[in-house]
Amino acid sequence: QVQLVESGGGLVQSGSSLRLSCAASIRTGTNYYVAWFRQPPGKEREFVARINRVTGITYYPDSAKGRFDISVDNAKNTVYLQTPSLKPEDTAVYYCAARSFDDTSYKYWGQGTQVTVSS
Repeated sequence: QVQLVESGGGLVQSGSSLRLSCAASIRTGTNYYVAWFRQPPGKEREFVARINRVTGITYYPDSAKGRFDISVDNAKNTVYLQTPSLKPEDTAVYYCAARSFDDTSYKYWGQGTQVTVSS
């Protein structure tokens, strides 16, 4: 069973940046992708970034390229999401998710961390 715990969210002013953390109970060397999603209030959840925990190879949708940066520290079993200079429209609950290479959908989810950006 994989457990994911996000942290690092909060209320920030427009122009600030945050580093979100996802502590993942995934055995080192096992073949998992870890991803970040976000869900703005009243909107659908959207994919932000993904990282291959073994190779460190990252993937971003076009909407997130050049804005967010996902990274992993395998020694700490933690995946990070560095946000850009935040805007009010980045206000959302940010979720961490994981799936094995064999799964086609994300099977494991964290509880989410709220990011609120004031103008």
